[in-house]
Amino acid sequence: MPFGIGIWELLILLLVLLLVFGPKRLPEMGRQLGRGMREFKDSVTGAGGDDDAELPPAEPAEPAATTRERDTVA
Repeated sequence: MPFGIGIWELLILLLVLLLVFGPKRLPEMGRQLGRGMREFKDSVTGAGGDDDAELPPAEPAEPAATTRERDTVA
């Protein structure tokens, strides 16, 4: 096993995760972890196409309206 983790340590870890997060949340967390690993792999290897080519050109931002720090009432 990688990192010197035995089967018993792995089972205890999975049991603790099940108790902490519950059975409904674990599959969702697994999917998110898999998606994140896939996106990381694609970004490192350059697979999946160039995402920047699909984006439309950015429009210049409008200047922020000037606001007064404080109005004084006399």
